Amino acid sequence: MTNKKQDHALPGQSPGGKRQDLNLIGKPYRRVDGMAKVTGQTIFADDFVAPRMVHMKLVRSTVPHAEILRIDASIAEGMPGVLKILTGESMQNTFGILPVSQDEHPLCFDKVRFVGDPVVAVAALTEDQAANAAAAIEITYEPLATISSVDEAIKYSDPQIHDYADDGNLHKVVSMKFGNVEGAFENADVVLEDDCFFEGNTHLAMEQHATVAMAEADGKVTLYSSTQTPHYLHKALTRVLGIPATHIRVIAAPNGGGFGGKSDPFNHEICAAKMALELGRPVKICLTREEVFYCHRGRHPVQMYLKTGFTKEGIITGQHLKTALDGGAYGSYGVASTYYTGALQTVTYKIPSYQFDSIRAFTNKPPCGPKRGHGTPQPRFGWEVQLDKAAQKLGIDPAELRLKNLVEADTVTANYLKIGSIGLRKCIEAVIEGSGWKERFGKLPKGKGLGLACSAYLTGAGLPIYWNHMPHSGVQIKLDRSGGVAVFCGETEIGQGSDTVLAAIVAEILGIDLMDIRLCVADTDLTPVDLGSYSSRVTIMMGNAAIQAAERAKELIAGAVAEKLAVPKGRLAFAERRVFDVENPDVGMDWPDAVIAAESKNGTLGVTGSYSPPRSPGRYRGAGVGPSPCYSYSACVLEVDVDPETGMYEVEHVWMAHDVGQSINAASVMGQIEGSIYMGLGEATMEESAFRRLPKRMSNALVHKFPSLLEYKSPTFLDMPKMTTYVIEDPDPNGPFGAKEVGQGPLLPIMPALANAIFDAVGVRIDQIPIGPHMVKKAMDDLERGKAGRFGPGSFPPYEFGEPLNVPTPQEGGDGKATNNEARGLRPDRGTMTIKPLGGKKS
Repeated sequence: MTNKKQDHALPGQSPGGKRQDLNLIGKPYRRVDGMAKVTGQTIFADDFVAPRMVHMKLVRSTVPHAEILRIDASIAEGMPGVLKILTGESMQNTFGILPVSQDEHPLCFDKVRFVGDPVVAVAALTEDQAANAAAAIEITYEPLATISSVDEAIKYSDPQIHDYADDGNLHKVVSMKFGNVEGAFENADVVLEDDCFFEGNTHLAMEQHATVAMAEADGKVTLYSSTQTPHYLHKALTRVLGIPATHIRVIAAPNGGGFGGKSDPFNHEICAAKMALELGRPVKICLTREEVFYCHRGRHPVQMYLKTGFTKEGIITGQHLKTALDGGAYGSYGVASTYYTGALQTVTYKIPSYQFDSIRAFTNKPPCGPKRGHGTPQPRFGWEVQLDKAAQKLGIDPAELRLKNLVEADTVTANYLKIGSIGLRKCIEAVIEGSGWKERFGKLPKGKGLGLACSAYLTGAGLPIYWNHMPHSGVQIKLDRSGGVAVFCGETEIGQGSDTVLAAIVAEILGIDLMDIRLCVADTDLTPVDLGSYSSRVTIMMGNAAIQAAERAKELIAGAVAEKLAVPKGRLAFAERRVFDVENPDVGMDWPDAVIAAESKNGTLGVTGSYSPPRSPGRYRGAGVGPSPCYSYSACVLEVDVDPETGMYEVEHVWMAHDVGQSINAASVMGQIEGSIYMGLGEATMEESAFRRLPKRMSNALVHKFPSLLEYKSPTFLDMPKMTTYVIEDPDPNGPFGAKEVGQGPLLPIMPALANAIFDAVGVRIDQIPIGPHMVKKAMDDLERGKAGRFGPGSFPPYEFGEPLNVPTPQEGGDGKATNNEARGLRPDRGTMTIKPLGGKKS
């Protein structure tokens, strides 16, 4: 394979002969293959032309599972504008977001695992030239059998998608028990068993993934990317490129939406950096919307089994939850996702004894990962629907049943999660009163219904992805004698308002205006590490680090001003860009003068702050998923109008109350709550990432049914109901100024609230998401025929979990450790899936 360079020009001219404006004039250089290198010489306008940015495209697999036999790029190499073609042999180190699943290659070189897996990267002068060259590359495959579902992953271990899986094609197997669950069911008056299913869906961020990589004259590379996790992307680049971390700089551009979809390191980012280093010039790639569907990392499809015991008074005695996740072709956050489908079940209602079993399957589909609420909306749907069924069976109002079982503040759950403040009672009371629940529930005309559901979510993960003892977030502040304040932090703005929160916290403590602050964020060279925008962690972790840094700056200035004014330091106030004596406000200094006084006393002014969450009491394997400095809470009532003849329905009103701890930016809080309602309604009513097999006479391909916005349906403005939002403030001592998360929690109760409202309207249960009108119609027809009046999945996939990890609960005197090893014994032999040979497949 050869690489044809075609961007030739005379010194100081573009390829078209036009003179270039050079930003390297006056800098020492030497010319090597058209690039400037540092020497003792000096560059002049007639000596050098700045390298022109080129465009990159990826060639993706057209088959879901196959060995790569041959890559023929001979035609593409000779096409106009083509500069470089990369294949997987040039980058053989693996990467991934979690240290336990480093299973991706930037470009596949031996095997592809889903339709859309990247195989070749092409760089050319224009995007069209790169696309044309990519289309000319021929790849010959030897098809392998395709694993398309959790059931197939359980049944067949050969071919194995990844050889590090826990059991055949089951990526992760989890089984853990807290307390005497069997005894809890024996002591219950009512035991309910339910099977539910939650289809996968995607993030649908407005901005597609995009990256620009720039090679520097000294062999370093800078990457600008729409990423939520610049720190972890930096780690992945270091691992794959094999160059020192200090030679790589990642700058996270403000994201046009993320929702978890940009929190992995991605193939295109690594390929862009490699291509820039190979060519010595800037490289840009912007994914098409179809490619974003292939990147995916969206909501896992999850089937659930819930068995829960209740006393006749409605008190929960215990629960056994099973979840089965379809993880797609790679690990991504999958190990964490698996645990998250069970970890937070206990932080809303008291569950004295609890067992959680889960499997995550590898399948030949785009990999799933974290989407808003990461792993918790699926079990929350099943749990809140089952609570509604329990209320009906026990003859208790659904709101009263929930109020009877609320967890208490400052307690530890059965699975060792520490509860801080909880404003859920106020949330429930707000939506009950606002919706007229007591007067209207169960009393509306046929076809009209109200549904209630609640939720909880963590405010930042208690542990970093790579376990260590370093801070989760850091902030540096530099104070300038002009009065300007520069704030440096690695936090990433993805539309959630973190930049504003950072500036507001510093301004509040120093008593200055927002316009006095200049931010430098999300730059791995210039800013202290922040682990990223995920798990609703930024406000609490960045915020606490910012408070510490600002308080240290305040202390330096107060000491100098107190000395200058001969006023006790404890009497000084910082407000309205002044530092003054609270007992005599006329005695004081303007902010710039106060900074000058402090710099005169202490020298150049710079301070730092950092934050690490408190340690969790859990010490068992898996205890690292679920702990948080505090938890947010939401309650929702949803009103629906269902056509009893057709099953068509319309959501008419949503009442949502969210316990935010303390609101820092009220407009952002309201926006996040209402944005969660919008996204939740999309998942509840229409959004799904479904797949289908092509006819076998054509291909063995397993393809996405909806890889574009023409087919993948999402609500528009016309689909949105009336919304009433209640911001409940119950400050938590672990949050900055008492603040808790608001970006993810309010999404969770929407889906079960809709299912419960449909039951109130027409008396049928829909145990599956999204809820289509045909499901409602089918359930109503069954009800008329004397059947159960239910639409949902069958039984949970059969799997022998073996002996669970046994952890005594705090109420049993446990210390957070397991009493046995996680040894589940040998697995039974699995089958081998075979396919009818189709011969080598070209794409």
